[in-house]
This record gives sequence, structure tokens and C-alpha cells, in this order.
Amino acid sequence: MTSSDTPDQPVPQAGTAAVLMERLAEQLGSRASVTAVFGEPVTSGGITVIPVAEIAFGFAGGTGSEAGAANTGEGGGGAGARPRGYIEIKDGTATYKPLRAPWVNVAVPLAALLAGTVAPLLVRRLAKRRPR
Repeated sequence: MTSSDTPDQPVPQAGTAAVLMERLAEQLGSRASVTAVFGEPVTSGGITVIPVAEIAFGFAGGTGSEAGAANTGEGGGGAGARPRGYIEIKDGTATYKPLRAPWVNVAVPLAALLAGTVAPLLVRRLAKRRPR
């Protein structure tokens, strides 16, 4: 099939893309708020804790090949949240405390132990190879 075999397709109007983007922005705006990132504060025993999350949004859209008012395009989107830590307010002082993945508590000491074991061996081996 050559380019002369395909019919000319009209270019979507710029207004169609603008309408699509406005619709996506409206949907995104209704879901994005401060409470999506910072949860409701919880107070107990003189300590206030505010959960903190990382929010990610994604969206896409497109229009068909037909131009006109009826072709407003389609779009979709999604969102996700991942807990990242919390803010602790105690005695008038706010402190952010990140949540670490459980494997970090094992991996970091294990890496330190491995490095402490291997480093002296490497130093001795390099010292032997040195010409005197």
C-alpha cells in the first residue's frame, strides 16, 4: 500500500484537543487535594500524627480522525498512593518520620558486614601484588 492508496484524513481541530484536555483536567482536579497526600490528623496522649503519602496521577487522551463538533475525543486516567511516612507533632515540635521498607533493616547491616569482611582481604591481595 502506498501513500497514494490511503485516503486523505482530516486533521482534528485544535478546539477538540482543548476540550479533551479540559475534561481531563476537571477529572484530575476533583481527585487531587491536600487530604490525598496528607491524611487526617490523629491525636492521642498529647501526640498528633499526620500520615503522609506519595500520590501519582497519569492520564492520556486522543481523538479520532474525523473532525467536527461530535468528535470531542476520549480520555482516561488513574491514580495511586503509597505511604511514605508521617508527621509527628509533640510538645509543639513537628518531626517528619519516613517509613522504610523492611528489607532495608536487613540489607544495610548485611552490606556493612560483607564490606567489613571483604575489604581487608582485598587490601592484603593488592599489597602482595605490589612490586617491591
